[in-house]
Amino acid sequence: MFGFLEKYFVPIAGKIGAQRHLVAIRDGFVVIMPLMILGSMATLINNLPITAYQNFMNSIFGGETWKQFGGSLWAGTFAVVSILVAFSIAYQLAKSYQKDGLSAGIVSIASLLTIMQATEDGAGIPYGWVGSLGLFVAIFVAIISTEIFTRLLGNNKLVIKMPDSVPPAVSRSFAALLPAMITLSIFGLIKVIAIVAGNPDLHQALYDILQAPISKMANTFWAAIVIAILNHFLWFFGLHGSNILEPLMQAVYLPAIDANAAALAAGKAIPNIVTKPFFDAFVFLGGSGATLALIIAVFIAGRRHKQYRYVSGMSAAPGMFNINEPVLFGLPIVLNPVLFIPFILSPLVLTIISYLAIAVGLVPRTIAFIPWTTPPIIGGALATGSWQGGVLAFVNLLIAVLIYIPFIKMAERTEIRKLKEVQSGEVAAAQQVD
Repeated sequence: MFGFLEKYFVPIAGKIGAQRHLVAIRDGFVVIMPLMILGSMATLINNLPITAYQNFMNSIFGGETWKQFGGSLWAGTFAVVSILVAFSIAYQLAKSYQKDGLSAGIVSIASLLTIMQATEDGAGIPYGWVGSLGLFVAIFVAIISTEIFTRLLGNNKLVIKMPDSVPPAVSRSFAALLPAMITLSIFGLIKVIAIVAGNPDLHQALYDILQAPISKMANTFWAAIVIAILNHFLWFFGLHGSNILEPLMQAVYLPAIDANAAALAAGKAIPNIVTKPFFDAFVFLGGSGATLALIIAVFIAGRRHKQYRYVSGMSAAPGMFNINEPVLFGLPIVLNPVLFIPFILSPLVLTIISYLAIAVGLVPRTIAFIPWTTPPIIGGALATGSWQGGVLAFVNLLIAVLIYIPFIKMAERTEIRKLKEVQSGEVAAAQQVD
């Protein structure tokens, strides 16, 4: 089975992981990650569901004016995430073509605003669509506008040449003038066609067709199971499952955590169980495969396996911050049939336990976007804004350790048997020489 998958599945998955547009989407989100984390933490600070904390802050500042600080941070981050993404993805994609990324990013933002439906008075940007709800449209616009712009940018007939005495920045802007005008005109034409067709609000139409159905399916129990399995299945063959799935995780699960944070701020019920922090805080404990649990299991049950002990010792510190490449490729876990089962089984079990614990109300739903490098247990508490989240992450870590221990013992016995066979062969060879 592994031979078949390695021959047919791995090359396809590798090509998908290296696909230019998916890489641009992934890297585009990575660039704005600090802003998303800041906006999410600001919302959590404003709306931490602890009465004593809220009363204390209100007493210090004489009311709820202190929340304006967090609200302003959210307005400059999560509230405009689609605009940020439109620029960053276009920039990354244009750079992959070795073209002017800055101009491509600006054209992408302009293209996005061109097709937007203005507010009712016609005087403002519809903030409802420049946030996370407009992500799908922003991604498509960034890719399409950049593809058009970069191709036109390479046409010598569209270049307005300036004298050598003109500063380079000015020359580049004039070189991009006609390609930018044509690109924006195409999106303006799309807007006119949409109005004639009776769909003046393209964002709403595309949201109803694409984003809403996908978001509803992605928040289900079975979608979480599929993502947990697929991510680790890719990793087993040496493919960066997290990076390959990152465009989907950001486009679908970023709006989910944003919706949770907005519901918290509005005092409403938290709608979504499955979010990106759901996986980061409760499933990827130490990285994909819950490998922090594997490291602990090695120290408990693999004392006589020298390679496992050495690699685990070297991987413990980065593993605390969910960096697990050393253990993935050092033990290795990649293409290791002994560790394949627990590597897949652990995150699968943790996904099931976490989903059920949140669904029945034992643990609050995630309300904050956390850095993926947040140490386990701490991440659970921050993502949910409660101690119950930390307890769930701790219990999950213990469960993953128990899953890994039998397989570590199996690997240790195999290693000892091989060592004895080598030693027996060396003794037999020495006796023959004598």
